[in-house]
Amino acid sequence: MSVIDEIRILKVLEKTKEPDAKTAQAVINKAKERKGLNLEEVGVLINLTDPVLLKEMFNTAAKIKEEIYGERLVFFAPLYVSDFCVNDCSYCNFHQTNKALKRSKLTMEQVREQVKILINMGHKRVLLEFGEDQKENPIDYVVDVINEIYKVKTEKGNIRRVNVNIAATTVENYKKIKAANIGTYQLFQETYHRPTYAKLHKGPKADYDRQLTAHDRALEAGIDDRGLGVLFGLYDWKFEVLGLIAHAEHMDKAGGVGPHTISVPRLCEAPTVKYSPEYPVSDDDFLKIIAILRLAVPYTGMIISTRETPEIRRKAFKIGISQTSAASVTSTGGYGKQTDSVQFTSHDSRSLEEVIKDALKDGFLPSFCTACYRLGRTGDDFMYLSKPGEIHKFCRTNGLLTFAEYLEDFASPELKKDGYKVIEQYEKKIEEPVMRTKVMEGLKDIREGKRDIFY
Repeated sequence: MSVIDEIRILKVLEKTKEPDAKTAQAVINKAKERKGLNLEEVGVLINLTDPVLLKEMFNTAAKIKEEIYGERLVFFAPLYVSDFCVNDCSYCNFHQTNKALKRSKLTMEQVREQVKILINMGHKRVLLEFGEDQKENPIDYVVDVINEIYKVKTEKGNIRRVNVNIAATTVENYKKIKAANIGTYQLFQETYHRPTYAKLHKGPKADYDRQLTAHDRALEAGIDDRGLGVLFGLYDWKFEVLGLIAHAEHMDKAGGVGPHTISVPRLCEAPTVKYSPEYPVSDDDFLKIIAILRLAVPYTGMIISTRETPEIRRKAFKIGISQTSAASVTSTGGYGKQTDSVQFTSHDSRSLEEVIKDALKDGFLPSFCTACYRLGRTGDDFMYLSKPGEIHKFCRTNGLLTFAEYLEDFASPELKKDGYKVIEQYEKKIEEPVMRTKVMEGLKDIREGKRDIFY
């Protein structure tokens, strides 16, 4: 059975073209149960235009996010390791025909230097980015980089979790990065529309089915935390959202484990990229996408990057986003130096502290938690807790502890003062007396110099 049935998707969009208020209300009511939505129900929300019901949809998305993940907002940073790439993707500055780009890949010494910079910013988790090039970026190089990152320590700590974004590959190669102790494996389909996919890709990545089935091979290799995404703007966002839902359904049914994360990158300008979006996504539609995905796949972690402006990111955090990059650099080895060899243009150039300050104003608990990965709460175990909304107990607990670490080691006096006010606020909301006592003890230990306490 095909993972993506384009005819079915188009029929759903046509059938749900002008949903009546009663039907739309029924879908929103079902979403409130946090059990997810099917394609047709998602189609209703996609085509919803009634302002009153749209407001209820957004409010429901915010409530579901809070019920499952609580108030915490997890931070990470991307690390571009190599921009060598044999593909020619129309939307990416690293395209193979970009002869102006002086390509580079990091040595292990340079990896250490970049990681030290990230650690000293306050980051605890990174997402590795590699171009596809079997000669320059073989899987053994990827594994060496992962292993090297875990070895790096400074007075300010270490990276506790490495997530990875590499091109679709074989089961054997996935087994190698699994053995290197990665967290989540991310791979985006870019677009689920086959004709558009074929038009925009040249090289090994042009194989639509290789890309689409990569997550199945990763699961076969034992990687049970996998992340989906599309690049919004390449094709009609309504089609793409249904493609994501269909892919998530396939993962859940075929392997018993749905997507650990769904990312929502929107096409951005980049040097040497002449392609402009044929299906530009407005800010209003972009936020609608986030709300719909939160209702449709309530258990998944949702990720937004610095492609978006601070204003849009702030709104997105409130309606469904649970993870975000901050202080990102999108060039190879770009932390700590000026470079214009970026993959795409970022629209949020604020420091990590600046992003955290804004998050606090909106009532979020900044988190640098990596506990689930390290305690084996992945795959089935993670879904067992996230689907019924029980994971927030761990999210709040570990968010409090890791944010306290950040405040002690990196924060300005002003931020430290404001941060501990938020910690005190959410510490009181821990319902289980035993856990609340443990957290209070952990916070005391952190103030006295102990680190890496997690549950």
